[in-house]
Amino acid sequence: MKRFLFFALLGLSLAAPAQNNYEIKVTFKPFKNQYIYLGHYFGKTYPIIDSAKLDANSQAVFKGNKKLPGGIYLVGYPNKAGFFEILVDKQQQFTIKADTATLSKGAQFENSPDNNLFINYQQFMAVKGKRISELQAQLKTAGNKADSTRITDELAKEDKAITTNREEIIKKNPSSLLSTLLITMREPELTGALKNPANKEDSLTAYNYYKGHYWDGVNFWDGRLAYTPFFEEKIDKYFNQLVVPNPDSVIKEIDWMLGYASINEEMNKFLLIKFVNRYLNQKYMWEDAVFVHLFEKYFSQKTYSWLNESGKKTITDRAYSLMANILGTPASDIELPNQEGTPVSLYALQASYTIVAFWDPTCGHCKEVLPKLDSFYQAKWKADGLKLYAVAKETDGTKKDWLGFIADNKLQEWSHVYYSKEADKARTDNGIPGYSQLYDVQSFPTLYLLDKDKRIIAKKLTYQQLDEIVQLKKKGQ
Repeated sequence: MKRFLFFALLGLSLAAPAQNNYEIKVTFKPFKNQYIYLGHYFGKTYPIIDSAKLDANSQAVFKGNKKLPGGIYLVGYPNKAGFFEILVDKQQQFTIKADTATLSKGAQFENSPDNNLFINYQQFMAVKGKRISELQAQLKTAGNKADSTRITDELAKEDKAITTNREEIIKKNPSSLLSTLLITMREPELTGALKNPANKEDSLTAYNYYKGHYWDGVNFWDGRLAYTPFFEEKIDKYFNQLVVPNPDSVIKEIDWMLGYASINEEMNKFLLIKFVNRYLNQKYMWEDAVFVHLFEKYFSQKTYSWLNESGKKTITDRAYSLMANILGTPASDIELPNQEGTPVSLYALQASYTIVAFWDPTCGHCKEVLPKLDSFYQAKWKADGLKLYAVAKETDGTKKDWLGFIADNKLQEWSHVYYSKEADKARTDNGIPGYSQLYDVQSFPTLYLLDKDKRIIAKKLTYQQLDEIVQLKKKGQ
């Protein structure tokens, strides 16, 4: 049994679709005098948009004054304990009869050709799914090669039967919602040399063919796809397996998709929420440029009915935190007083590589990490021409704590500077971003690796990961 989830996302306020000009009469046995719910898929979430109370005859009506956006909808059990799926498209006045005792075989529909087609397809897939499971179980226990071959051939026949059934549905019902869904579920078929590439050239050709045909027949302006559970999975697979993992490639694909989606409010909303959530907290360092691009092109000068002020502030604040420290760009200069009170500039430090370490003298983790950083420095990095520029951010500690830690751990070969609360306030009071914002410091210690020109090579990694990057750079990789 599937369960409801509720839509909660970044403070994004997702208003339910305008509910009018639909009337869905439901008989849902054995429930009586209880509320049932109407929801829909929205990627991996299930927002509820309507409710209705079943009477003593187990009957209720979902009703509104505007048409619902097309897609796969969900009729939720009382207490939101589960749901069954229905299709909603052009015909939005129909009747459903369902009984939990027979629901595994499907509900009954009146005046809904889309759902009758959908039920027939589900029943066909249930039979095929059962048979495929049986064959897979047999394959695991096959006693010899002949049995394995026979079972594998049968599995291939069942798979072909499913494909043939889907293509027949599409051919006979080209304008149906189910056909649109089945087209979206298609995967490019590799044949001949593409299926079994013999060399790198064949593999590249197969990759280009598969990627080039991955979205065949899929229209990104079709908002109905946003109301499905599998469209988001198809997008995830595309970006995870087919798009080159660098900001230029990802940004190009995002702009391509949103270019078409912009003419459909539901799809535009779906993709923007999808992408902004994906890149809000980056999995890889280079993804900072993707998030900043999303902000600058789609959020900084635009407003959306589904995005509240809290959500917009979250996006804006995160973008401003990343703008000054995008991977591959020059790091912001820092000029703060050292132990003697003399201002020391980051850019005045001449080195093949520079590690910038933001830390707090009262931070327990910093007390553990900084001596280990120095061990790496003494053992490897010093000979590599690397230098350390350490920014001690005053929080609960004092200059005395700072100076004591440096002395106790013999870190005198580093360039140390002190970032007091007063210095931070002076910058922000004058409308100048603080160094913590410029370097997106959200925890201590925060480590950056810069090249000889002070461009950001890596950020927010462990000292072990920074060492791996330094060693790769030395090898010219």
